[in-house]
Amino acid sequence: MSRIGKRPISIPPKVTVTLEGQQVLVKGPKGELSRLLPAEVSVEQEGTTLVVKRRDESRAARARHGLSRTLVANMVDGVSQGFQRRLEIQGVGYRAQLQGVNLVLNMGYSHPVQIVPPDGIQFAVENNTNVIVSGIDKEIVGNTSAKIRAVRPPEPYKGKGIRYAGEVVRRKAGKTGKK
Repeated sequence: MSRIGKRPISIPPKVTVTLEGQQVLVKGPKGELSRLLPAEVSVEQEGTTLVVKRRDESRAARARHGLSRTLVANMVDGVSQGFQRRLEIQGVGYRAQLQGVNLVLNMGYSHPVQIVPPDGIQFAVENNTNVIVSGIDKEIVGNTSAKIRAVRPPEPYKGKGIRYAGEVVRRKAGKTGKK
């Protein structure tokens, strides 16, 4: 039995969950999310908790049990608290700024890179070098953060580039000069 899949999901007071077959709709103070779950699992509401169960013991059902439970738990967390991802910019002259809702990155290219947020995503910039990506859908927050990081990933020699907050970049020794 999946250790993650068998854990119940507690529903906070201001969150409502609607189950219609395989469709799960979660509404909360920050918004609403819906997702179609695979046919191998079912979701049942027992009071203020949700329980994800698998329909049989097939390989596909066992593989999707824990995944489905985590997806539903992330939906509940997203509409109640939201998710955010922090990025740090390091390097001389590298900076970020907001232009309306769009994020504009000056990363040493011949042109500034403009990133348009997908629906449900907000950008915030602190002192030109810290970017905060926030939203209610964990998957979209993570994908948007990865796209921003991909503009200039941290390089291993000087560590310049965009990195996640707390990310450790392995450094390499540079060339040694002739004697």
